[in-house]
Amino acid sequence: MADITAKMVKELRDATNVSMMECKRALVEAEGDYDKATKLLRERGVAVAAKRSARVANQGIIASSSSEDGKTKSLVEVNSETDFVAKNDDFKAFVISMADNALATDENLAEKYEEDVIAKRVQIGENITIRRNVRFILNGTGAIGSYIHMGGKVGVLIEVACENEATIDKDEFKALVSDLTLHIAACTPQHLNKDEVPAETVAAEREIFVKQVEGKPEHIIGKIVDGKLEKFYSEICLVSQGFVKEPKQSITALLEEVGKAVDDKLTITRFVRYQLGL
Repeated sequence: MADITAKMVKELRDATNVSMMECKRALVEAEGDYDKATKLLRERGVAVAAKRSARVANQGIIASSSSEDGKTKSLVEVNSETDFVAKNDDFKAFVISMADNALATDENLAEKYEEDVIAKRVQIGENITIRRNVRFILNGTGAIGSYIHMGGKVGVLIEVACENEATIDKDEFKALVSDLTLHIAACTPQHLNKDEVPAETVAAEREIFVKQVEGKPEHIIGKIVDGKLEKFYSEICLVSQGFVKEPKQSITALLEEVGKAVDDKLTITRFVRYQLGL
C-alpha cells in the first residue's frame, strides 16, 4: 500500500478544491497515483453534482459588475440551497466572477460555464445554479446605473439617455440615475411605460373594472374604467409611478424637472430588476 503523505493530500486538495478527506480517499484507491486520483475525484464529482442539481436552490446572491468606463454593466443571479452558503466568501467570489464574465457576453452563463458550476457544486456541497444574467451596453449618450439592495437580494440596472454630452458629468444627472435605481428596487415596476404592457393584460384588467362599475350610469362608465386603468398603470409602469422619495411626483415629472435643471431632455430607455428567487 502506497504511503499517502499530508503533502500529497494538500497538493490534490489545492488542485481540485475537494475536501481533504475525499482527496485522501482517492489517493488511497489510486495507490498514490496523482493523475488517477484526480480522475477519480472528477468522476465522483460529476456524479455527485448531478444529484445535487435536482435539489431546490432558491437562496443565493444577485451581483453586478461594470467596465472601467462604466458604459457596460451586468447583473447576474446565482442560487444556492441555503442562506448559509450564500454568505460564504468562496460562493460570493464565484458570483462576482460570474458578474464579471457577464460583461463580455449576452449568452446564457448557466450553459457557457456549466463545468464551472458543476465544480462549485462539488466544492461547496450544495446545488449551485446560475439562474439568469443580463448586460447593458450604453447606446448613445447617457449613463447606465446599477444598484444592489439588501446584500444581494435585489439588483437593478437602468439606462438613462440625454442629448448633451456635458450632462453626463453634472451632479443633478448623476443623482437622478442613482435615485432611479433606488426607486426601482423599492417600487418593483413591471414595465417601463403603458405601451409595454401586453394587450391581453390590459384587456383582462379592463374587463374586471367594467364588472366593478356595473349599475353605474352608462355615460360615466367609460370615464371610471379609464381612470382605473390609469391607476393600474401608475402601479406597474415605471414612468407613471410616484417617485419613492416624493410620491406625489411621477417619475415622468421627475425627469422633466431634472431635465430643466440640466437644460437637457432626459429619457429612461430601459431597466431590469432582479429579485432573489422571484
